[in-house]
Amino acid sequence: MAPDVSTVGWAVSVPSGYRAGRWVVTEPIATGQWGSVYAAADGDTEVALKFLPTGTVTPRQVGHLREMAEREARGHAELTGRRLIRSLEVLTLDDPARPELDGAVVIVLERAAASLADRLRQAGGRPVPEAPRLLAEACEGLVELHAAGWVHGDFKPDNILVMPDGSVRLSDFGLTVELEGTHGYLPPVGSSDYVPPERAQEALGERGLAVRASADVWAFGVTACQLLSGRLPFEGATTRARALAADRYAAGQGELILRGLPGGWRPIVRDCLAPTHARRQAHGAAEVLTRIRALDEPPARGHRRFAARAVLLLLLAATLFGVAGPELRTADEYRPDLLRTGAGIPPQYRQLIVAAARSCNEPGVSPVLIAAMLQAESNFDAGLADPVKDEYGIARWTPSVLRFYMPEGRRAVVPQPPFPPDISIPAMGRYLCFLAPRLAGLPGDPALLLAASYRTSATTIVKARGIPARLDPYVDLVKRNMEQYRPR
Repeated sequence: MAPDVSTVGWAVSVPSGYRAGRWVVTEPIATGQWGSVYAAADGDTEVALKFLPTGTVTPRQVGHLREMAEREARGHAELTGRRLIRSLEVLTLDDPARPELDGAVVIVLERAAASLADRLRQAGGRPVPEAPRLLAEACEGLVELHAAGWVHGDFKPDNILVMPDGSVRLSDFGLTVELEGTHGYLPPVGSSDYVPPERAQEALGERGLAVRASADVWAFGVTACQLLSGRLPFEGATTRARALAADRYAAGQGELILRGLPGGWRPIVRDCLAPTHARRQAHGAAEVLTRIRALDEPPARGHRRFAARAVLLLLLAATLFGVAGPELRTADEYRPDLLRTGAGIPPQYRQLIVAAARSCNEPGVSPVLIAAMLQAESNFDAGLADPVKDEYGIARWTPSVLRFYMPEGRRAVVPQPPFPPDISIPAMGRYLCFLAPRLAGLPGDPALLLAASYRTSATTIVKARGIPARLDPYVDLVKRNMEQYRPR
């Protein structure tokens, strides 16, 4: 079997028909500096095989490649999330007849339809269709990684895959590293266009270069600029020239090129590309995702205003003609199909609770959960004030956290208490909708995982792989409340 002509010069050249375990190589997909990806199949099951070689490199490179292969395999084993590519198995080839493949590590991955790099090439220098949605889903992947305590380390369009259903997955965990406090350590490799300026100043130690989550945020900013405008944020005909332009920008001697970005995206990308880690760390992936999602809120809010006017008209009609549907009852009977009546939920909050739960369609998010949590947080006390804990209102919001879940247009400054229910309850819905994807794949009741995350953080629950024992009293109270408020 001779290598395909199209793979000459690839990091790993594998002929069509080659068998790795039960998988038969069908065609080449892509290559990088250290590994190559091929399409493969076993009957009707199609996968992608990532080959990481060890047989054709120097002894020094062998150690480096083995470390990358182990890091990628460990990342796939430990990281789960709906926006992360899934590994099916990891193989080590035993093929003495092919020294170039003997000992190679093969990671079997679910098959994607394309990458965002493919979409950029197809766009031909113009904005990529559906760029905002693609970027939002890619950012969800970063949030999943960072919440689990990892940094991707090589975030770029080539490593952001589009699945057959159009959804996005992050891939290529060869440079993904687990954080130790605020830092992780990586070898001095990476794609120049997506590496933050401070990387050049980092001292190379025995463990490699220090890397932080803010490096992924920089790479996201570069990628967002590309997809939304069709161009990179720095001028230059070569990667070296663009890297020098980025260095000048970081030194205060140059500017970002953000021409063509939609207005709402411009401040987001600018913050992602803040010139220093110190400034960029104030805009983590979770905050960036919240701001991206907020860009879609104005039309929805307009729709809700229209719907509210329609409801008022229908209520008037019901009053005049004696007609009412399940939503058009007195306040204490509002949506009895979603919240039990006569169970102690203050009537004036029922509609706010139902609307908050409709902010998304995520597992576990429901009117019953929100009502149960409000009772557990404050016993429905809208005037609650706890300065010692810096928590206020019916949902016990901390002002600096509430800021990011305020209505669009009101997030520029930290809000000050009091926080009335018409602010606190919708914000709880937005926050639960943000938390839910972070908890995907964890064992347990999604609603109770959300309640525990609200009291602590998604990171705490993900790292514990469930609900820590210290939260049992709170979670048990929420569970009892849910039983009380669930319709019967």
